[in-house]
Amino acid sequence: MKGISPVKRYICIHGHFYQPPRENPWLGEVELQDSAYPYHDWNKKITSECYAPNTSSRILGPDKKIIDIVNNYSKISFNFGPTLLSWMERNEPNIYTAIIQADKISMQNFSGHGSAIAQAYNHMIMPHATLRDKHTQVIWGIADFEYRFQRKPEGMWLPETAVDNETLEVLAEHGIKFTMLSPHQAQNIRKIGEENWIDVTNAKINPRVPYLYNLPSGKTINLFFYDGIISSNIAFNDLLNSGKNFSNKLISAFPPDEDDKNNQMVNIATDGESYGHHHRFGDMALAYCIHNIESNNLAKISIYGEFLEKNPPKHEVKIFERTAWSCAHGLKRWEDNCGCSSRSHPGWQQEWRAPLKGAMD
Repeated sequence: MKGISPVKRYICIHGHFYQPPRENPWLGEVELQDSAYPYHDWNKKITSECYAPNTSSRILGPDKKIIDIVNNYSKISFNFGPTLLSWMERNEPNIYTAIIQADKISMQNFSGHGSAIAQAYNHMIMPHATLRDKHTQVIWGIADFEYRFQRKPEGMWLPETAVDNETLEVLAEHGIKFTMLSPHQAQNIRKIGEENWIDVTNAKINPRVPYLYNLPSGKTINLFFYDGIISSNIAFNDLLNSGKNFSNKLISAFPPDEDDKNNQMVNIATDGESYGHHHRFGDMALAYCIHNIESNNLAKISIYGEFLEKNPPKHEVKIFERTAWSCAHGLKRWEDNCGCSSRSHPGWQQEWRAPLKGAMD
C-alpha cells in the first residue's frame, strides 16, 4: 500500500472499557464467581485477557518474533468506567498504574492532548435520568477523572451513547468539549453559516469530521460520529484476526485524495473488551494495526482532542434525541418490550422492563 502524507489523513481508535460494580455491598469485595472459572471472578478474567495485555502488547515481525512491546492505551483514545478503575486501583495496581501512565505518555504523542476521556460516573442511560442526576453523573465522572489522571477531561463518553439535549446541555455546562455518537444518531447537517439542512438519516453522515451542535440554551458542544461499519466488524466479526487487515480496512475508509481536500479522521468506537476478551489476541491485532499505519506513513494516529484543536468543525448537526448505539428503537431496550435481547432464550419476552423502570423511577 502506497504511503501518504499524514497531514491529510488521521485515524482515531476509541475503546470504551467498563465493568459493572461486582462487589458484595456488605463486604466491599467481589465474591467467587463460578462462571469465570478458572479465574476468581469476571473482573480478574477480563483483566487477564484484555486490560493487562493492552499495557504490554507484543508486535510480531514477519518471522513471528517479537519486534516491540507497546502500551496500546498510549496510542488510542479510551475511557474507563470509574467503578472499574476503582476496583483495579485496589486489586490490580500495576495495571492501573500502566493505564494512568499511558495517558501521560500520550500527551507527548498528541500535541499535549491525553488519550483518556471521562465517562458519566455510573453506566446510566442518561436521558432516563432526572436533571439533578445528570449533573451528579457528570460532576462525579469529572471528579473521578481528575483524581486519577490529574488533569481536566476534554471529552466524556455517554454510556451506550444514549443522548438527549438535556444531557448535552449538562456536558457543555461542566466544560466538556466533545462526545461521540453513532452515525445513526445524526439527523441533519449544514455548513456553518448556511441556511439549508441536508438529510443524513440512516447513517449517511460523513463520520470523518467533527460537527458543532448548537444547544437550546445557546451553548455548544462538538460531536464526533464513529464509522459504524468498521466498528461493527471489529465488535461482531473477524476483523481482529489480522492486524494488517485491520489497518487496511481503516485506510480504505478514506475517500480518494481528489474527492476531498480537507483533513479527515477515520474514527471507530467499540467496547474496549474487543481487544483481547471478546477476540483472543485482539490486543496484538490492535498493536500491529497501529504499527503498520505508522511505520508505512499511511496516516497519522490521533485522538479526538488533538484533531478537534487542529480541525475545528465546518458543519453543524442535528441529532435524533433519546437514541443510543445499541438499540434500534430509541431507548426502548431499557424501558419496553422492544425486541432487543441476547437471543439466548428463544421465546422469552421483556414485558417486565416498563414496570421495573417505573417502579425504580
